[in-house]
Amino acid sequence: MSEPIVKKPRRGIYLLPNLFTTACLFSGFYAVISATNGMYENAALAIFVAMVMDGLDGRVARMTNTSTEFGVQYDSLADMVSFGVAPGLVMWLWALQTMGKLGWLVAFIYTAGAALRLARFNTQVKVQDKRFFQGLPSPAAAALVAGAVGLGTQYDVLGTDYRAPLAFLTAAAGLLMVSNFRFYSFKELDIKGKVPFVVLLAAILVFVFISIEPATVLFSIFLIYAASGPIVTIAGLRKRRAERRSTHETDGPGLGKGD
Repeated sequence: MSEPIVKKPRRGIYLLPNLFTTACLFSGFYAVISATNGMYENAALAIFVAMVMDGLDGRVARMTNTSTEFGVQYDSLADMVSFGVAPGLVMWLWALQTMGKLGWLVAFIYTAGAALRLARFNTQVKVQDKRFFQGLPSPAAAALVAGAVGLGTQYDVLGTDYRAPLAFLTAAAGLLMVSNFRFYSFKELDIKGKVPFVVLLAAILVFVFISIEPATVLFSIFLIYAASGPIVTIAGLRKRRAERRSTHETDGPGLGKGD
């Protein structure tokens, strides 16, 4: 009696989600090419496009049930190029290169921060609180840096004229990525459920403001988000300390069972 033929699993990768990841990688690479040719506005825009592609690849993979370990690793490598190397290099070429060694060290702090942030996220993704990110997400940090470049080019500002505050912004973005500050992940938002009419109206107004002054609005949004981490974390620590102090005072120090 012949043995049944066992079909071997087909080797390969899922095309659709990896196409979005490739688009993210291409956008980051294009940002570097644009910056080296002096097209800084295009470079900043390419980084924002990479953000959109990065947000879509994971959602498409979950919706189509095509998540794989290959996709996870490929996504991390693409993120490192688009949100680690590209923003640091674009900022260095636009504003920091006249600072000499200090300029490229600041750019390296940002790039190293992105690499460490991605490595930490990959190792803690299964135990991390889904409501928060530990450290500023690398796409948000990239948007902060690229937003500053886009804002400057929109108003014909020379980055070298503001290299000191821009160096501080770049280094701060890199350090925030490896910090322990908690940033809202917005993963609990239910976009499938019903919402009040005013929510839709607010969303329309946001799109209108972005279309009028895209560089200013986007930079402001991500600057506020970057500042929210330290504010939320410090406020949470103070609240917990106040609760412990209140509990201690209510229990009364030194009271035994016979008192």
